[in-house]
Amino acid sequence: MSEVTIGRARVGDLDEILRNYERFWGDRTPPRSLHHPMFVYEFGDTAFVARQADGQIAGYLLGFVAPAGDGYIHLVAVRDDGRGRGLARRLYEVFAAAAAERGATALKAITSPQNEGSIRFHRKLGFDVTRVDDYGGTGRARLVMRRSLEGFPPGGRARPPEQ
Repeated sequence: MSEVTIGRARVGDLDEILRNYERFWGDRTPPRSLHHPMFVYEFGDTAFVARQADGQIAGYLLGFVAPAGDGYIHLVAVRDDGRGRGLARRLYEVFAAAAAERGATALKAITSPQNEGSIRFHRKLGFDVTRVDDYGGTGRARLVMRRSLEGFPPGGRARPPEQ
């Protein structure tokens, strides 16, 4: 995979992501409806894509800043040929900078107890992981992963991309 740049997501990016859905999610596919255009229209300053030099999307992060002050990561994915190169971490760093600019003091993400890759990734980034029964509805536990923005990312602060 060539070098990537991270910029704000556009509505057409969601179409490209959905056309290449399996490349991002494989057999662990969340519902496509989670890729709602509101993440671009309403939360566009906290929705990012990592784009290769040829214009293809290599990864993306959809999030927003919640009223309680959490930068909430709704979805993050890296295409199958770009995993293991730190791209998800870079997306988190750019999102964290944008969320901090909007007043966030912490980052938050949710996953299922079976999603071992997500749990490992978040723990490596310093997130605390707490099981919350019924978070996903009656009888559906979720893991709530949270960390302070203080000291994130380690070694300095990323900047959100310009418009």
